[in-house]
Amino acid sequence: MPTAQTRKSAITFFKNYTDMKEIVSSEFEQEVLKGGKVVLDFYSSECPPCEALAPKFESLAKLYGNDIKFLKIFRQQNRELADQLGVKSSPTLLFFDDGKEVGQVLTGGVKRKDIIANLDQLISEEEIAIIHDKIKPSVSEYDVMILGAGPGGLTAGLYLCQAKINTVLIDIALPGGHVATTHEVSNYPGFIEPQAGYMLSHNMSEQTKLCGTAYKVAVDVSKVDLDKREVILDEYETVKAKKIIIATGTSPNLMGIPGERELKGKGISYCATCDAKYYGDKEVVVIGGGNSAVEESDFISKFASKITLVHQFDTLTANKTAQEKLLANPKITTMLEHEPRSFKRDGDKIITEVEDLKTKEIKTLVSDGVFIFIGMKPNVQLFKDKLTFDQWGYIKTDEDMRTSMPDIFAVGDVISKKYRQITTAVSDGTIAAIAIAKELN
Repeated sequence: MPTAQTRKSAITFFKNYTDMKEIVSSEFEQEVLKGGKVVLDFYSSECPPCEALAPKFESLAKLYGNDIKFLKIFRQQNRELADQLGVKSSPTLLFFDDGKEVGQVLTGGVKRKDIIANLDQLISEEEIAIIHDKIKPSVSEYDVMILGAGPGGLTAGLYLCQAKINTVLIDIALPGGHVATTHEVSNYPGFIEPQAGYMLSHNMSEQTKLCGTAYKVAVDVSKVDLDKREVILDEYETVKAKKIIIATGTSPNLMGIPGERELKGKGISYCATCDAKYYGDKEVVVIGGGNSAVEESDFISKFASKITLVHQFDTLTANKTAQEKLLANPKITTMLEHEPRSFKRDGDKIITEVEDLKTKEIKTLVSDGVFIFIGMKPNVQLFKDKLTFDQWGYIKTDEDMRTSMPDIFAVGDVISKKYRQITTAVSDGTIAAIAIAKELN
């Protein structure tokens, strides 16, 4: 049960919301079901995604408030109603029209454009045109702009704000990067016991935020102009800076075989921490043989009853400790020298066709889900024609993390280097921040 202090904290957090009303469960029928056109935000205290949503919700309330009622409800003290409505996390936005729930349920790292799309469904085209005409471009300026809020970007933000340099962190998702979706981190210095990835990234983010770095997260990056050192967010806000740090990290590689894109998020996953819990007592196929595949297979085995790991080489490439743990796990079997050729759905099952690379025989694996861990690719699409890259597409930097363009730095997994770890990303962020601080001061 939330304490009085927690409740007070939540109220204080939203005290500036003059264009909306906060309700409790007993008011739901009158305010929502009989309230006409309504958007209802279930929020919690000590909730980073709620904090990321708050300024977007407030600004949209000022735009749409004459046509749509904006309401908030404190989820931690209205759990029964939340459960009745199927609300399982914070924040969650629900949209109602004359008592009927409509549109898309938005939860987690909610983006401004998705809220607008749902709000527009509630009003006429004429009203939409009038409101959209009121959305005026805005400009904000900083000393340093960091694109990406993983360990490298967060560390750079921490060092820069401690140097009293006006800094903003921008991310299309929530802070944390891949660490936030890693179930356990056992090799980060300073912690005797393994740390949950989401908590390690949360603590990094809170430290940087409390220091004073500004955050613009769960946004759409519409355009990046490295020459002008400016970025356009959500198609209306321009952010300018004297220097930019690129910390955009990497994304999972796709296999590029039939059925993969169609079944992504519908039985095929790239994140064990996100989705393993849905496979309790079920059978799973894991593709890959490196550290991620092997370590995540062990985690998935806490839920699944059986795991088949498929790897194209004759030996696993993960570190020896991880291999030994996997081979000792009775729930996991390995298929070495096999490679997937297609994915299909058959009812509730996923059919994975794999080829035996020695005999060329095609075999069929039937499972409830598939996890793919076959490496990563750098997120450099927005800078592709501007910077110098290595042969694998990673950004080249010097020892101070400078790129080939003046005033543009890069850190973390997106840069060309031998090892990509949380600790190396933190090191990169530190170096870039110190170099920038010296230049600006």
